Amino acid sequence: MAAGEPALGRARRVGRMLRTLAATHPDAHCELDFTTPLELAVATVLSAQSTDKMVNSVTPALFRRYRSALDYAQADRAELEEMIHSTGFFRNKAGSLIGLGAAVVEKHDGELPRTLEELVALPGIGRKTANVILGNAFDVPGITVDTHFGRLVRRWGWTEEEDPVKVEHAIGALVPKRDWTMVSHYVIFHGRRVCHARKPACGACSLSADCPTFGAGPTDPIAASALLKGPSRAHLLEIVGIPDDDAPAPVGREDADAP
Repeated sequence: MAAGEPALGRARRVGRMLRTLAATHPDAHCELDFTTPLELAVATVLSAQSTDKMVNSVTPALFRRYRSALDYAQADRAELEEMIHSTGFFRNKAGSLIGLGAAVVEKHDGELPRTLEELVALPGIGRKTANVILGNAFDVPGITVDTHFGRLVRRWGWTEEEDPVKVEHAIGALVPKRDWTMVSHYVIFHGRRVCHARKPACGACSLSADCPTFGAGPTDPIAASALLKGPSRAHLLEIVGIPDDDAPAPVGREDADAP
């Protein structure tokens, strides 16, 4: 928590920041492409130590080849490994997908379960992945604590917890349950596009008035604007009042989503 901040003051500040995040990232959503809960489960398994962009380049062919849990359970391991090779750690991921398919067939009649307890019991599905599936495939509110989310809520003084489960519970107590899935998207989008780990774009950040660590990155708006990334960069500039003509070219890869 921000030093000396009373609980009520923190709750009000979090509320203001959430409203600002919603206005800053109206396009926030799960960036993994999927059409069924099983496809999202597979995509989240593949996303470990990879980027959403890389996973989305692999899954169209994968989803055409493997359409059901039984298809994954019966997959030829060498073929599956070849199809997911570019996402990294492909041997471990192939084992998880085959095991996931087998468990869904054997224990859930081929249908992905809808509860946190049942999901985390499946191969390759941890609590973070389960919350992604619940919130985005089943409309069951869940907080996804990935690397971006954890570092930002600590940077913003929402919690001091380091353990992902404790972070999830702490933020769950601050945010209405109905907003859990969207707050995950808002925070993750902000981490990827504005509040970077090593050099946040402080001077071009819509949250600057409520951020206890303002100044961790450049505070000059024009200098900071070069750090804004992603397809909504023009909107991010507009929301903080920086004319597009005045903003320097972005620094680094536009599609970077590493923490």
